[in-house]
Formats: sequence, C-alpha cells, structure tokens
Amino acid sequence: MATSDYYEVIDKRFSRLFNGNAQVEKLATGFKWAEGPAYFGGGRYLVWSDIPNNRMMRYDETDGSVSVFRHPADNSNGNTVDRQGRLITCEHGGRRVSRTEHDGTVVTLADSFEGKQLNSPNDAVVKSDGSIWFTDPTYGIDSDYEGNKATSEIGACNVYRIDGDTGAVTAVITDMVRPNGIAFSLDEKLLYVADTGATHKPGHPAEIRVYDVDGTRASNGRQFCLCTAGLFDGFRLDADGRIWSSARDGVHCFDPDGTLIGKVKVPEVVANVAWGGNKHNVLYICGTTSLYAVRLMVSGAKTY
Repeated sequence: MATSDYYEVIDKRFSRLFNGNAQVEKLATGFKWAEGPAYFGGGRYLVWSDIPNNRMMRYDETDGSVSVFRHPADNSNGNTVDRQGRLITCEHGGRRVSRTEHDGTVVTLADSFEGKQLNSPNDAVVKSDGSIWFTDPTYGIDSDYEGNKATSEIGACNVYRIDGDTGAVTAVITDMVRPNGIAFSLDEKLLYVADTGATHKPGHPAEIRVYDVDGTRASNGRQFCLCTAGLFDGFRLDADGRIWSSARDGVHCFDPDGTLIGKVKVPEVVANVAWGGNKHNVLYICGTTSLYAVRLMVSGAKTY
C-alpha cells in the first residue's frame, strides 16, 4: 500500500507528523455506531461506545483482545477520563453524565438543568480544576435509534459545566444549534466545540467554533474551521495544540491557526478519536462499524 492510501498532505506541515510506512489498522469490527473512545493508560486499554447496540466495548492493548465492557450501557456516547482516572460517560438513554468509580459503582453527575431533564449528553471534557464541560444536543431523543424518543424539556441545545466541588450545573454556551465534540486548548484559555447543526438546520455551517475561557465562563464564540467532508463530530488535541477531528472521509488535522494541513484516510465515516499507547502516540479512531488505530510521529495532549 502506498503512503497516499492512508494520508493526504494538504500543507507541508503535515508531512512530519506521520511515518509513511505506518498503516491505518482495523482492530475490531461489527458495531453499529462506534463512538466515544477513552484510553486508560494504567491498564493500557481503550473503552468506547456502540450506541445503537446499547453497549460499551473494551480493547486490550497488550494482547489485542476485544470484549464487552458494559451492557446495557444506557446508550452511552462520549467518554473521557478524569484527573483521578475515573470514567466519565455521556448517556443518551440515561440522559445524564455519569462517573464510574474505581470500585465499579456508577454515579450520576448531572441529569437536569434548572429543574428540567437534559436532552442527551453527547461528549465531555474535564478541566484541570476538576470541572466537567459537556455538550447536550438532542440526538439521543430524536428517535429510538440512539436512545429513547422524547421531547426536549429544555427546548435548546447547550454546553454545560459541572462544578468539580459543588456539582452545580451551569450553562456556559447557549448560542449553538447542535453542540457536539468538545476540547480545551493546551492552556485551557480556549474551548473548541463542534456544531453539527446542519443535521437539523439545512445550510448551517459544519464547523468547529472556539470560545475564550475565563475561569468558569466561555465567551466570544467564533468560527475556528469548516469541515470539507461531511460534519465534524469528536476530536482531540495533540501535544503541540493541533486538532485531530473526525469527518466523513477520515481524520482531519488542523494547525492551531485553523489551517487544514492533512488527513488520515479511513474507509468509513469517523465519529471520534482518542490518543493512547504507552508513548501516547497511537490515535484510536472510531469509524461507523469498526475501531481503527494509527501510530503517528506526534503524541496526544495529556490531560492528567
């Protein structure tokens, strides 16, 4: 296979980020909608969601085995790991953000805002102060495919913050159509959020927006980049602040200045990504029906 089968260089800055001999490997398949990968370095395993099948899967990096991590899983979507190594999960079916304790107990962190039930939490990120910022579009209640069909009680799709000390839930972004993937810049002064509003509002830009962060607030939202293939969904940053985002034709890599510099080609629509490996330079990729991985020349940003 040629290098061009796996990588597309749009800007020369992308050329040094991959080894042309490193192929995109399919690690597992047979899922309906693979999403929300989260890597646990202590155990060297990856957990991800298979939303319509209402289960979470587990890939063991040490022997390549795949197993069911949790079933049923309340149609879990996005997952991440907090600063104590605990699993944070956005649940469509449960309409909540949950945390799995070290003993396996699952606790609710947020399931409502101002007395109204959340829509269907989608993706989350943990800030260094222990707060959890998450997106809440309606995809899990739009139909029974990814959750349970219902009417939105809030009547809007917002981004929320869960206080790490008090557990209080506040709305930090209220001007998006369908907020989706979410991540902080390396210095946490910027918050990136994908908007997949085109699924409900024809003509809405398929974009990642960026907001200034001042402690507990996000403001001054503006466009960071546009998607040239389908829609952005989940994404992660590398150690130099570049964004690696899901798209219809693979993973798009953006320089911190917003320039699309290259792509990792994947033969399925990509939903989300996560960094893993003992050197944190393996990019795990959730395609529609499969889990892929590619070893790159750059490491992912560490959030622990």
